[in-house]
Formats: sequence, C-alpha cells, structure tokens
Amino acid sequence: MKEQCPEDQRPQDVDRQGRQRPRIFPNLVIEIGFCVALLLSQIMSEFFISGFNVLIPSVSQSLNIPAASTGWPSSAFALTAGSSLLLFGQLADKYGGFVVFTSGLTWHLVWTLIAGFSQNEIMLNFCRALQGFGPAAILSAGIMLLGSIYPPGPRKNIVFSIYGGCAPIGFSAGILVSGIADQLLTWRWYFWIGAILILITLVAALIFIPTPIRTQRPNPTLKIDYLGATLFISSLILIFFAVNDCGHAPNGWRTPYIPVTLVIGCILLAGAIYTEYRLTSASSDTDDSQNATPTPILPLTLFRVPHLPALLIALFLFYGTFGIWLLYTVTYMQNILHISPLMVVVWYLPFALGGIVLSFVGGTILHIVPGTILLILSGIGWVMAPLLFAILPKEGVSYWAYIFPAMICGTVGVDITYNITNVFLTTTLPEKQQGLAAAVANSVLFLGVSFFVGWGDFVAEMVEGQREGYKAAFWLGVACAGIALTILFGWVKIEAAKGEEGKDETEEGGG
Repeated sequence: MKEQCPEDQRPQDVDRQGRQRPRIFPNLVIEIGFCVALLLSQIMSEFFISGFNVLIPSVSQSLNIPAASTGWPSSAFALTAGSSLLLFGQLADKYGGFVVFTSGLTWHLVWTLIAGFSQNEIMLNFCRALQGFGPAAILSAGIMLLGSIYPPGPRKNIVFSIYGGCAPIGFSAGILVSGIADQLLTWRWYFWIGAILILITLVAALIFIPTPIRTQRPNPTLKIDYLGATLFISSLILIFFAVNDCGHAPNGWRTPYIPVTLVIGCILLAGAIYTEYRLTSASSDTDDSQNATPTPILPLTLFRVPHLPALLIALFLFYGTFGIWLLYTVTYMQNILHISPLMVVVWYLPFALGGIVLSFVGGTILHIVPGTILLILSGIGWVMAPLLFAILPKEGVSYWAYIFPAMICGTVGVDITYNITNVFLTTTLPEKQQGLAAAVANSVLFLGVSFFVGWGDFVAEMVEGQREGYKAAFWLGVACAGIALTILFGWVKIEAAKGEEGKDETEEGGG
C-alpha cells in the first residue's frame, strides 16, 4: 500500500519518507528483485515493437506475405495493446496489480511462443494481435505497483527513471535479438528467445513481489465498465484499420471499405465518449460502494487535471513521431543504405546506451528541474531525430554526422517523455486510480505509434521513389513533433517532482 502522508507531517519527514526504502520491502534484496522483475517486464513489452521491423523481409518471404500486407503484423501488436490498456488499468484497480501483472506475463508468454510457430500470414497476424493484450496488462499493473509502493520523492524518481530508461533498452534489445536471429538462426527464434525472457520475468515476479501486494485490492467495490471498454476497443480498431490500410487499398481512400470502417469507428468512438460522460456523471453523485452503475473506464474528470489534456495531445504526437522514426530508420538503413541486420544493431547502440545513462541521470534531477523544462528538451530531441534522417544526403552518408546524433536525440525524446509522464500521472492521481494512470501513460504511446505509422505509410506511398517516400514519412514525423513542442510551450506546465502529494483535484470526482 502507498504510504500516505498525514496532513500535519513535517516537510522534512515527507522528504525523508521519499528517500527511504518502502517498509513493504523487508530488505534491500527483495526491493532489488522486485524492481528487476518490473524492469524486465518493461523491456519485454517494448522488445516486440521494434524488433519485428527488422524481420519483415525474412518473415514476408517465409510466409509469402505480400508487400501491401507487411504492415499489419507490425501494427497489430501496438493496436491491441494500446486499445485495451484502459480496460486492464481498471481491472488492476479492482483486482490488484499482482493478479493482472502475472496474468499478463503468462498470456504474453503463451502467444509469443505460439507466434514463433506461425505457418501463414493469418496465423501470424492473429498471434501478434493476441500477443498485444499481454503488454497492456503488464504495463497497466506494473506502473500501478510502482506508483502505489513508492511515495513521491527522490527514490520514486530514480526508480521511475530507470523504468523509463528500459523503454529504449527494450527497443534496442528487440533489434539486437531480431538481427542475430535473422542472420544467424531463423526469424522464429526472435519469438522463442523473447518467450524465454518473459518466462524469466514471470519467475522473478512470483519470487520477489511482496506478499502484502499479492492480496492488495485498491478498489474492490469498483464495477468494471465493460460497455465502455468494448466501444473503445472496437472503435479504435476500426479507425486504425482504415488509417493503416488506406495506403495499400486498391483506390486509396476511395476504396469503399475504407470510409465505411472509418465512419463506423467514429460513431462507436462517439458512443464510447457519451457512455463515459453518463457514467462519470452517475459515479460522481454516489459513493463507489453504493453505486450500481459501472465506474467509467476513462472518467472525464481526469481531464480536469491542470495541463493534462494538452499534455496528452502532445504525447500522442510525440509517440506518433517515435513510431514513424522507429519503423523508417530501420527500413531506410536496410533498403536504402543496404546495412546488414547486425550492423543495424550496432548503429542503434547509442540509442540503448543513452537510455541507460538518462535513466540514472534523470532520477537525480526530476525533483530539481521543472518537468516542463525537461519535456521541452525531450521535444527538441523528438524534432531532431527524424529531421536528421529527412536531410540525409543521397551519397556519402556519414554515421557520425547524421545517424549517431539522431540516435541520441531519439533516446532523449522517448526516455525523458516517458519518465515525466509516469511520475506526473502516478503522483497526481489517487491510489485507487494508479491502474488508470498507468493505462493512460501507455495508451498514448501505443496508440500514437500505431496511428501515425499508418499515416507515415500513406505519405510514403503517395511519393514516387522508395527513398523519397521514406523521407516524406520522416518529414511527417518532424511536423508532428513540431506541433507537439508548440503545445508544450503554450499550454503545459509541470513542476519538479518533489516529495509531496497533489491529488485533491481528482480525488473527489475521479470515479
């Protein structure tokens, strides 16, 4: 349970509490083991976003996947993960982080293992889509566990910074393993090695998550909003299907099924928003234990948190830039620069190492430097990462002049953004909404990646020539990052993450 600070507690006591090991851990070994399990889960969640892009040529040849369909195995994972995070966040708030976390790891393990045995395109797409539900549960429950155990302060900042630093490590590890598997083994070993690593994570979680956490139920009277979850998931799948498939449809946007699925998706999304409005109004009138109506899966009171709506829009654009950058840097290196999979791994090393450095540095400055300043710094990184690829010369590309700084900018963008968002949300929202905080933080990541990868693909297809098409996608990423950076300058203000609670605004109406 989160150690709440009495109102009459002195500031120095609050600060000391934010630096000490939480009392739920009997010793440092258990705390380290717990953190290792959570860090590995973060790495393995991001592992399957990046690495598959390296395997697309080999997988397409092995399973006879046409060029127009290669985007689906890549985007299906992010789409199902992003669209179901809110549901798993609510399940974690009701049933506890341990149950959802270990169940998510088990599900992730099973479908990752099966994916390695895929015999055709349909089976692979099916496995990738079902695989995505695992990280949705893992990330929702994982951040909830961290946020509920660690009170605001330097120790929480360090843990969350290391946790956020595992995102670029996971991305790079995915590229590393896929490159080795593709060149030395077979693409199937990418999934099987991943399954082994997930199994190790599951065993660590079962050993080191403290017993009190296993029975913790933050909000046992919460009633799950299955209608809202169904509407959100189905609407997002339809909308994203239209966006991702329009670039390869026979007549683009004029192909009948594209506007039809888009319109139906928008109608369902409007229905989801209306449902959340009604449930939010109903839940604000009565106590959870006395309320017969479900608790909204996305309470609209969340958007009353100062600066949060603008921050979420900026994050959606930033992560969209990241999705474009991640996909097209790999394809540009392989298809235009003709770099081998293993050399792609080497070129990505600064991205991984930078994440490790930033994770430790960030933990020491998050409670000193205002979050807005750090977000603007990350925003500059977001702009520069795709820009450096967009201006690559046709001949004589210098790794140190273009690729290396792009990798550094990429890790600055994703690492700082992820850390600031997680600390801000888990500190701002009450303990009973820690699952919601985790779901929101990761939903914008996965949905931003999946949505803008589709737009990047559409833009690339509209431009003549493979190289110029890739560059057009990079310019789209620059534009998205530029708009997001403008939003940060004008509408977002986040203070330094000090050892104090700031949850009053959402406590009353948060549902």
